[in-house]
Amino acid sequence: MSESDITSEEKSTTIRLHEGELNVMELLWSNNELAAKDIAKIIKEYIGWEKNTTYTVIKRLIKKGAISRQDPGFLCKALISKKEIQEIECNDLIQKLFNGSMESFIDDYLKYQDFTKEELASLSSIMKANRRILY
Repeated sequence: MSESDITSEEKSTTIRLHEGELNVMELLWSNNELAAKDIAKIIKEYIGWEKNTTYTVIKRLIKKGAISRQDPGFLCKALISKKEIQEIECNDLIQKLFNGSMESFIDDYLKYQDFTKEELASLSSIMKANRRILY
């Protein structure tokens, strides 16, 4: 199966990114598309990676189907959204640490938070808004 045969749905269920790859993706999500050389310059300035390290990460992201690179100028563009990656990573965390139980995750998370009144009001609004979606 070639890279072009992979559907976006299959990508979104299989792509896992490590922290270094997320650094490159954050740049692309913020800028829509960037030349590989510009990514390397920005990453060098903020993280300290050498150009070859950044290019290796870009190649890995291309192989994973997370980004595309087009000539001329080796323009890179994200093929998967930040929201999709957030969903994948959250689901994986809940699966690994809470045996797939969203309820256990929320219960444990809320036990150890010190929310302000404003934050509690915001969370309440979110729950009410999502209740309409669920029922």
